[in-house]
Amino acid sequence: MSDKQGKILIVDDDEDILVAGKLLLKRHYGFVETCNNPERIPDLLSEQDFDAILLDMNFGPGESSGAQGFVWLKKILEIDPQAVVVMITAHGGVGVAVEAMKQGATDFIAKPWQNEKMVATLSASVKLRQSRSEAESLKKTNKALAKAVSQPRQPILGNSRTIRDVMSMIERAAPTDANVLILGENGTGKELVARELHRQSGRADQVFMSVDLGAVTESLFESELFGHKKGAFTDAREDRVGQLQAAHGGTLFLDEIGNLPLHLQAKLLTVLEQRHVTPVGSDKKIPIDVRVVAATNVAPDKLRDEAVFRQDLLFRLNTVEIHLPPLRDRSDDIPELATYYSALYSRKYNRPEKAFSKDALEAMLTHAWPGNVRALRHAIERAIILSESDTLTAQDFQFDTQPNQAGDIVDRKAVSASSDNSPEALGDDLNLERLERSAIEQALKKQRYNISHAAKELGLTRAALYRRMEKHGL
Repeated sequence: MSDKQGKILIVDDDEDILVAGKLLLKRHYGFVETCNNPERIPDLLSEQDFDAILLDMNFGPGESSGAQGFVWLKKILEIDPQAVVVMITAHGGVGVAVEAMKQGATDFIAKPWQNEKMVATLSASVKLRQSRSEAESLKKTNKALAKAVSQPRQPILGNSRTIRDVMSMIERAAPTDANVLILGENGTGKELVARELHRQSGRADQVFMSVDLGAVTESLFESELFGHKKGAFTDAREDRVGQLQAAHGGTLFLDEIGNLPLHLQAKLLTVLEQRHVTPVGSDKKIPIDVRVVAATNVAPDKLRDEAVFRQDLLFRLNTVEIHLPPLRDRSDDIPELATYYSALYSRKYNRPEKAFSKDALEAMLTHAWPGNVRALRHAIERAIILSESDTLTAQDFQFDTQPNQAGDIVDRKAVSASSDNSPEALGDDLNLERLERSAIEQALKKQRYNISHAAKELGLTRAALYRRMEKHGL
């Protein structure tokens, strides 16, 4: 420890002890307070945060039982449970001092003390206090961060019968630790439901960890989820905590679970059953306590095909199953959703908030919305940016175009033209940019705008496909 740091309090009824202690310790610590009356302890603790407290075990002539020391030790720890108290004893021997440590004291020093031992004991005690303070601060910070990260990015909007049923399922399942499987098309809000389950659970003050399994390559699956030790493979330059361990005590959201290959499904099942992980390159098993919420856009009948998904893993995940309706089945919610996103993007782009014209509302209500809420959100964002009128009209939404599963707008003619992959259709156009756009459009159409499947078809990750779609305005 550096010189002149730390605050020490010495409590003893012997003035000689106080003077000797202060003369010794002020050479090593920045602040040394002495007190000859233990009744002053509460006031002193309210005025200062002491790194260590030297507390005599006996006060007053003839006292030797140590009872007074035990009383004040208890009071100090009631005031500050993190306090580091070192007992000073001249009577009763080691037995009394050991009893004091059982009651919460950190260490003890016998009178008359040896200066070197006194300084060494106080140095260790001050470091202990600092470690406790740092740990407590980190705990509070982590709790605040977990709460902030776990908050839903937006509320679950709507008052249709289907959404009320979903909210009812959430309210019943959330307080339990049951695993939940969320089924629904892309863009229906599966992560919002997962976050709401976490928010209403007993783990709400712990972390919510989201893992997009569609974006995790097979070679890195174990490293991402289970962690790895330094040197476990070529690029393992340091130890890494896996997502399962990082979510300990909280909720782990496994998105796109239906796209996980069968051999990796087996590894995930083993971890969920045994409730521990073994980092890559390690033999040590680390216990985990997580609630698993999984989601997939794979159709329920396909999910129950043993060739597609392990049924034992499915039974582990779907203790409770929540089905999210597509937007076309909850069109009554479209006006509320549209109003919310209009206000959101008007604020984001510093535009005046605009009402929807009658034809715009009618067009939105009759539109198929194959990209669901995500498509509606992106369509409104685009309309807010491009609209030049006082109200949002059907023309602002380009309803002669088709939203894809990412929520972006793809011209019907472009999609139709891109469906022919023959050399005649491509003609002599060898422009790489246009060829890439055409390939992405074809993959999206072929996979019915399932981003994960389209990315796999193209040999890309989901993230890479999203970047290219943004690049080409798809």
